Amino acid sequence: MEPPTSSLPDERALVERLLASRTQVEAELAKVIVGQREVIEQLLIALLAGGHCLITGAPGLAKTLLVKSIAQVFHLQFRRIQFTPDLMPADITGTELLQETGEERRLVFVPGPVFANMILADEINRTPPKTQAALLEAMQEHQVTAAGVRHALPEPFFVLATQNPIEMEGTYPLPEAQLDRFMFNVVIGYLPEDQEVEVVTRTTARTPAPITPLFTGEDVLRFHETVRKVPIAQDVVRYAVRLAAASRPRQPGTLDFVNEWVNWGAGLRAGQYLVLGAKVRALLQGRAHVTLEDIRALALPTLRHRILLNYRAEAEGVTVESVIERLADALPNPLVGATA
Repeated sequence: MEPPTSSLPDERALVERLLASRTQVEAELAKVIVGQREVIEQLLIALLAGGHCLITGAPGLAKTLLVKSIAQVFHLQFRRIQFTPDLMPADITGTELLQETGEERRLVFVPGPVFANMILADEINRTPPKTQAALLEAMQEHQVTAAGVRHALPEPFFVLATQNPIEMEGTYPLPEAQLDRFMFNVVIGYLPEDQEVEVVTRTTARTPAPITPLFTGEDVLRFHETVRKVPIAQDVVRYAVRLAAASRPRQPGTLDFVNEWVNWGAGLRAGQYLVLGAKVRALLQGRAHVTLEDIRALALPTLRHRILLNYRAEAEGVTVESVIERLADALPNPLVGATA
Protein backbone atom coordinates (compact mmCIF):
# COMPACT_ATOMS: atom_id res chain seq x y z
CA MET A 1 0.00 0.00 0.00
CA GLU A 2 1.06 3.55 -0.70
CA PRO A 3 -0.29 5.94 1.96
CA PRO A 4 -1.81 9.28 0.93
CA THR A 5 0.80 11.56 -0.60
CA SER A 6 -0.14 14.34 1.82
CA SER A 7 0.64 12.19 4.85
CA LEU A 8 3.63 12.95 6.98
CA PRO A 9 6.19 10.21 7.64
CA ASP A 10 4.78 9.51 11.11
CA GLU A 11 1.27 9.19 9.64
CA ARG A 12 2.55 6.68 7.09
CA ALA A 13 4.17 4.74 9.89
CA LEU A 14 0.91 4.76 11.86
CA VAL A 15 -1.10 3.44 8.89
CA GLU A 16 1.50 0.77 8.16
CA ARG A 17 1.54 -0.18 11.83
CA LEU A 18 -2.23 -0.53 11.88
CA LEU A 19 -2.19 -2.67 8.74
CA ALA A 20 0.58 -4.84 10.13
CA SER A 21 -1.28 -5.19 13.43
CA ARG A 22 -4.75 -5.86 12.03
CA THR A 23 -4.29 -9.62 12.21
CA GLN A 24 -3.03 -9.22 15.75
CA VAL A 25 -6.03 -7.04 16.65
CA GLU A 26 -8.35 -9.76 15.36
CA ALA A 27 -6.35 -12.38 17.27
CA GLU A 28 -6.66 -10.42 20.53
CA LEU A 29 -10.41 -10.00 20.08
CA ALA A 30 -10.73 -13.68 19.17
CA LYS A 31 -9.57 -14.54 22.69
CA VAL A 32 -13.02 -13.58 23.96
CA ILE A 33 -15.20 -13.05 20.86
CA VAL A 34 -16.21 -15.79 18.42
CA GLY A 35 -17.27 -14.79 14.91
CA GLN A 36 -19.02 -11.42 14.36
CA ARG A 37 -16.32 -10.30 11.89
CA GLU A 38 -18.59 -7.80 10.11
CA VAL A 39 -19.73 -6.30 13.43
CA ILE A 40 -16.13 -5.97 14.62
CA GLU A 41 -15.11 -4.31 11.34
CA GLN A 42 -17.93 -1.76 11.60
CA LEU A 43 -17.06 -0.91 15.22
CA LEU A 44 -13.37 -0.52 14.33
CA ILE A 45 -14.26 1.76 11.40
CA ALA A 46 -16.37 3.97 13.66
CA LEU A 47 -13.63 4.05 16.31
CA LEU A 48 -10.94 5.04 13.83
CA ALA A 49 -13.22 7.59 12.14
CA GLY A 50 -14.19 9.20 15.45
CA GLY A 51 -17.90 8.34 15.26
CA HIS A 52 -20.41 6.98 17.77
CA CYS A 53 -22.29 3.71 17.32
CA LEU A 54 -25.73 2.39 18.12
CA ILE A 55 -25.66 -1.38 18.69
CA THR A 56 -28.88 -3.33 18.25
CA GLY A 57 -29.16 -6.94 19.33
CA ALA A 58 -30.90 -9.39 21.61
CA PRO A 59 -29.61 -9.99 25.16
CA GLY A 60 -26.69 -12.36 25.63
CA LEU A 61 -24.89 -11.67 22.34
CA ALA A 62 -21.72 -10.31 24.02
CA LYS A 63 -22.33 -6.66 23.15
CA THR A 64 -20.79 -5.41 26.39
CA LEU A 65 -17.88 -7.85 26.18
CA LEU A 66 -17.13 -6.83 22.59
CA VAL A 67 -17.05 -3.10 23.35
CA LYS A 68 -14.94 -3.63 26.47
CA SER A 69 -12.50 -5.83 24.54
CA ILE A 70 -12.04 -3.20 21.80
CA ALA A 71 -11.35 -0.61 24.49
CA GLN A 72 -8.67 -2.89 25.94
CA VAL A 73 -7.00 -3.43 22.56
CA PHE A 74 -6.71 0.34 22.08
CA HIS A 75 -5.88 0.96 25.77
CA LEU A 76 -8.88 3.25 26.28
CA GLN A 77 -10.61 3.97 29.58
CA PHE A 78 -13.94 2.14 29.51
CA ARG A 79 -17.12 2.90 31.47
CA ARG A 80 -20.50 1.20 31.32
CA ILE A 81 -23.67 3.09 32.22
CA GLN A 82 -26.83 1.07 32.75
CA PHE A 83 -29.76 3.20 31.60
CA THR A 84 -32.91 2.78 33.71
CA PRO A 85 -36.20 4.74 34.00
CA ASP A 86 -35.01 6.48 37.19
CA LEU A 87 -31.56 7.48 35.88
CA MET A 88 -30.97 11.23 36.15
CA PRO A 89 -28.76 13.44 33.90
CA ALA A 90 -26.41 14.13 36.83
CA ASP A 91 -25.87 10.35 37.17
CA ILE A 92 -24.21 10.53 33.75
CA THR A 93 -22.51 13.90 33.57
CA GLY A 94 -21.62 14.46 37.23
CA THR A 95 -22.73 16.89 39.90
CA GLU A 96 -21.51 19.67 42.18
CA LEU A 97 -20.94 18.88 45.85
CA LEU A 98 -20.37 21.26 48.73
CA GLN A 99 -16.86 20.80 50.07
CA GLU A 100 -15.63 22.18 53.40
CA THR A 101 -11.97 23.04 53.90
CA GLY A 102 -11.50 24.56 57.34
CA GLU A 103 -13.78 27.59 57.42
CA GLU A 104 -14.11 27.72 53.62
CA ARG A 105 -17.00 26.20 51.75
CA ARG A 106 -17.09 25.83 47.99
CA LEU A 107 -18.85 23.83 45.31
CA VAL A 108 -16.68 21.19 43.64
CA PHE A 109 -17.65 19.41 40.41
CA VAL A 110 -17.47 15.63 40.71
CA PRO A 111 -17.21 14.08 37.21
CA GLY A 112 -19.72 11.39 36.30
CA PRO A 113 -19.07 8.13 34.42
CA VAL A 114 -19.25 9.94 31.06
CA PHE A 115 -15.68 11.15 31.70
CA ALA A 116 -13.95 8.25 29.99
CA ASN A 117 -12.69 7.40 26.51
CA MET A 118 -15.29 4.78 25.62
CA ILE A 119 -18.80 4.85 27.08
CA LEU A 120 -21.18 1.93 26.78
CA ALA A 121 -24.69 3.33 27.22
CA ASP A 122 -26.48 0.07 27.93
CA GLU A 123 -30.18 -0.02 26.91
CA ILE A 124 -30.25 3.70 26.21
CA ASN A 125 -33.94 3.57 25.25
CA ARG A 126 -34.94 2.57 28.80
CA THR A 127 -34.43 6.07 30.20
CA PRO A 128 -36.63 9.16 29.65
CA PRO A 129 -35.74 11.77 26.98
CA LYS A 130 -34.37 14.24 29.56
CA THR A 131 -31.67 11.77 30.57
CA GLN A 132 -31.06 10.64 26.98
CA ALA A 133 -30.43 14.29 26.11
CA ALA A 134 -27.63 14.43 28.69
CA LEU A 135 -25.54 12.50 26.17
CA LEU A 136 -26.27 14.88 23.28
CA GLU A 137 -23.82 17.60 24.30
CA ALA A 138 -21.18 15.01 25.18
CA MET A 139 -21.55 13.27 21.81
CA GLN A 140 -21.60 16.43 19.71
CA GLU A 141 -19.31 18.82 21.61
CA HIS A 142 -17.17 16.38 23.63
CA GLN A 143 -17.90 18.42 26.73
CA VAL A 144 -20.26 18.62 29.71
CA THR A 145 -21.78 21.85 31.05
CA ALA A 146 -22.54 21.97 34.77
CA ALA A 147 -23.69 25.15 36.54
CA GLY A 148 -22.64 27.16 33.49
CA VAL A 149 -19.10 25.78 33.49
CA ARG A 150 -17.84 23.67 30.61
CA HIS A 151 -15.83 20.56 31.37
CA ALA A 152 -13.93 18.96 28.48
CA LEU A 153 -14.20 15.20 28.10
CA PRO A 154 -11.07 13.06 27.66
CA GLU A 155 -10.00 12.43 24.08
CA PRO A 156 -10.64 10.27 22.20
CA PHE A 157 -14.29 10.02 23.21
CA PHE A 158 -16.81 7.48 21.91
CA VAL A 159 -20.35 6.54 22.85
CA LEU A 160 -21.59 3.07 21.99
CA ALA A 161 -25.25 2.72 22.92
CA THR A 162 -27.17 -0.55 22.94
CA GLN A 163 -30.85 -1.12 22.25
CA ASN A 164 -32.86 -4.24 22.96
CA PRO A 165 -35.16 -4.81 19.94
CA ILE A 166 -37.33 -7.36 21.77
CA GLU A 167 -38.76 -5.69 24.86
CA MET A 168 -40.46 -2.44 23.87
CA GLU A 169 -42.65 -1.97 26.96
CA GLY A 170 -41.42 0.79 29.24
CA THR A 171 -38.99 2.17 26.67
CA TYR A 172 -38.49 5.66 25.28
CA PRO A 173 -37.44 5.47 21.60
CA LEU A 174 -34.61 7.82 20.70
CA PRO A 175 -35.71 10.88 18.70
CA GLU A 176 -34.44 11.14 15.14
CA ALA A 177 -32.19 14.09 16.03
CA GLN A 178 -30.29 11.94 18.51
CA LEU A 179 -30.23 8.88 16.27
CA ASP A 180 -28.63 11.02 13.56
CA ARG A 181 -25.62 11.64 15.80
CA PHE A 182 -24.67 7.96 15.68
CA MET A 183 -22.36 7.17 12.78
CA PHE A 184 -23.54 3.54 12.48
CA ASN A 185 -26.37 1.36 13.66
CA VAL A 186 -24.63 -1.98 14.05
CA VAL A 187 -26.91 -5.02 14.23
CA ILE A 188 -25.63 -8.08 16.09
CA GLY A 189 -27.38 -11.32 15.18
CA TYR A 190 -27.26 -14.87 16.50
CA LEU A 191 -24.20 -16.97 15.75
CA PRO A 192 -24.24 -20.03 13.48
CA GLU A 193 -24.52 -23.32 15.38
CA ASP A 194 -20.82 -24.24 15.13
CA GLN A 195 -19.73 -20.87 16.49
CA GLU A 196 -22.32 -21.04 19.27
CA VAL A 197 -20.98 -24.47 20.24
CA GLU A 198 -17.48 -22.97 20.37
CA VAL A 199 -18.69 -20.14 22.64
CA VAL A 200 -20.39 -22.56 25.04
CA THR A 201 -17.34 -24.84 25.07
CA ARG A 202 -14.92 -21.99 25.73
CA THR A 203 -16.90 -20.25 28.43
CA THR A 204 -17.52 -23.45 30.38
CA ALA A 205 -13.98 -24.82 30.16
CA ARG A 206 -11.50 -22.08 31.01
CA THR A 207 -10.95 -18.43 31.80
CA PRO A 208 -10.12 -16.45 28.63
CA ALA A 209 -6.60 -15.11 28.24
CA PRO A 210 -6.17 -11.41 29.00
CA ILE A 211 -6.19 -9.00 26.07
CA THR A 212 -2.92 -7.27 25.23
CA PRO A 213 -3.16 -3.54 24.39
CA LEU A 214 -1.75 -2.80 20.94
CA PHE A 215 -2.40 0.94 20.58
CA THR A 216 -3.00 4.02 22.70
CA GLY A 217 -5.53 6.82 22.74
CA GLU A 218 -2.92 9.09 21.14
CA ASP A 219 -2.63 6.62 18.25
CA VAL A 220 -6.40 6.78 17.74
CA LEU A 221 -6.38 10.59 17.66
CA ARG A 222 -3.56 10.59 15.11
CA PHE A 223 -5.47 8.10 13.00
CA HIS A 224 -8.49 10.44 12.99
CA GLU A 225 -6.30 13.10 11.37
CA THR A 226 -4.78 10.65 8.89
CA VAL A 227 -8.16 9.32 7.74
CA ARG A 228 -9.33 12.76 6.65
CA LYS A 229 -6.33 13.08 4.31
CA VAL A 230 -7.25 9.98 2.31
CA PRO A 231 -8.02 11.10 -1.27
CA ILE A 232 -11.45 10.40 -2.72
CA ALA A 233 -12.73 11.06 -6.23
CA GLN A 234 -15.46 13.68 -6.59
CA ASP A 235 -17.65 11.12 -8.37
CA VAL A 236 -17.43 8.78 -5.36
CA VAL A 237 -18.42 11.62 -3.00
CA ARG A 238 -21.32 12.44 -5.32
CA TYR A 239 -22.40 8.78 -5.24
CA ALA A 240 -22.50 8.86 -1.41
CA VAL A 241 -24.51 12.08 -1.45
CA ARG A 242 -26.94 10.73 -4.05
CA LEU A 243 -27.38 7.48 -2.12
CA ALA A 244 -28.42 9.40 0.99
CA ALA A 245 -30.58 11.85 -0.97
CA ALA A 246 -32.36 9.02 -2.81
CA SER A 247 -33.93 7.95 0.50
CA ARG A 248 -35.86 11.22 0.87
CA PRO A 249 -39.50 11.04 -0.19
CA ARG A 250 -41.40 13.71 -2.06
CA GLN A 251 -38.31 15.18 -3.72
CA PRO A 252 -37.74 15.75 -7.47
CA GLY A 253 -36.74 12.46 -9.06
CA THR A 254 -37.52 10.33 -5.99
CA LEU A 255 -38.12 6.68 -6.84
CA ASP A 256 -41.70 5.42 -6.57
CA PHE A 257 -41.03 2.84 -3.85
CA VAL A 258 -39.40 5.52 -1.66
CA ASN A 259 -42.49 7.74 -1.91
CA GLU A 260 -44.64 4.70 -1.19
CA TRP A 261 -42.80 3.34 1.88
CA VAL A 262 -40.58 6.05 3.40
CA ASN A 263 -41.84 8.73 5.75
CA TRP A 264 -38.47 10.42 6.36
CA GLY A 265 -35.10 10.00 4.68
CA ALA A 266 -31.44 10.42 5.58
CA GLY A 267 -29.97 13.87 6.17
CA LEU A 268 -26.61 15.48 5.44
CA ARG A 269 -24.72 13.56 8.12
CA ALA A 270 -25.40 10.33 6.23
CA GLY A 271 -23.23 11.42 3.30
CA GLN A 272 -20.50 12.68 5.63
CA TYR A 273 -20.36 9.40 7.55
CA LEU A 274 -20.49 7.31 4.37
CA VAL A 275 -17.41 9.10 3.03
CA LEU A 276 -15.54 9.13 6.35
CA GLY A 277 -16.23 5.45 7.01
CA ALA A 278 -15.28 4.54 3.44
CA LYS A 279 -11.90 6.22 3.93
CA VAL A 280 -11.21 4.10 7.00
CA ARG A 281 -12.35 0.94 5.23
CA ALA A 282 -10.02 1.68 2.33
CA LEU A 283 -7.04 2.12 4.67
CA LEU A 284 -7.88 -1.07 6.60
CA GLN A 285 -7.84 -2.95 3.30
CA GLY A 286 -4.48 -1.52 2.33
CA ARG A 287 -5.73 1.00 -0.22
CA ALA A 288 -4.99 4.73 -0.36
CA HIS A 289 -8.14 5.59 -2.31
CA VAL A 290 -11.87 5.08 -1.81
CA THR A 291 -14.02 3.01 -4.16
CA LEU A 292 -17.78 2.77 -4.72
CA GLU A 293 -17.68 -0.63 -3.03
CA ASP A 294 -16.50 1.04 0.19
CA ILE A 295 -19.56 3.29 0.09
CA ARG A 296 -21.96 0.44 -0.69
CA ALA A 297 -20.47 -1.77 2.03
CA LEU A 298 -21.33 0.83 4.66
CA ALA A 299 -24.77 1.77 3.35
CA LEU A 300 -26.69 -0.50 5.74
CA PRO A 301 -25.06 0.54 9.05
CA THR A 302 -25.05 4.22 8.01
CA LEU A 303 -28.63 4.51 6.73
CA ARG A 304 -30.72 1.96 8.66
CA HIS A 305 -31.33 4.33 11.61
CA ARG A 306 -31.78 7.41 9.41
CA ILE A 307 -34.67 6.15 7.27
CA LEU A 308 -38.11 6.12 8.87
CA LEU A 309 -40.63 3.83 7.19
CA ASN A 310 -44.35 4.59 7.19
CA TYR A 311 -47.27 2.42 8.31
CA ARG A 312 -47.84 1.12 4.79
CA ALA A 313 -44.32 -0.33 4.65
CA GLU A 314 -44.81 -1.97 8.05
CA ALA A 315 -48.15 -3.42 6.98
CA GLU A 316 -46.56 -4.89 3.84
CA GLY A 317 -43.63 -6.36 5.79
CA VAL A 318 -41.05 -4.09 4.16
CA THR A 319 -37.83 -3.68 6.15
CA VAL A 320 -35.51 -0.69 6.14
CA GLU A 321 -32.67 -3.01 5.06
CA SER A 322 -34.58 -4.07 1.95
CA VAL A 323 -35.26 -0.42 1.08
CA ILE A 324 -31.55 0.46 1.41
CA GLU A 325 -30.47 -2.51 -0.72
CA ARG A 326 -33.00 -1.59 -3.39
CA LEU A 327 -31.77 2.01 -3.33
CA ALA A 328 -28.16 0.92 -3.82
CA ASP A 329 -29.15 -1.33 -6.73
CA ALA A 330 -31.19 1.40 -8.40
CA LEU A 331 -28.62 4.17 -8.08
CA PRO A 332 -26.57 4.68 -11.29
CA ASN A 333 -22.83 4.11 -11.10
CA PRO A 334 -21.24 7.52 -11.80
CA LEU A 335 -17.94 5.94 -12.92
CA VAL A 336 -19.28 3.83 -15.76
CA GLY A 337 -22.70 5.28 -16.42
CA ALA A 338 -24.34 1.92 -15.83
CA THR A 339 -26.46 0.53 -13.04
CA ALA A 340 -24.33 -0.25 -9.97
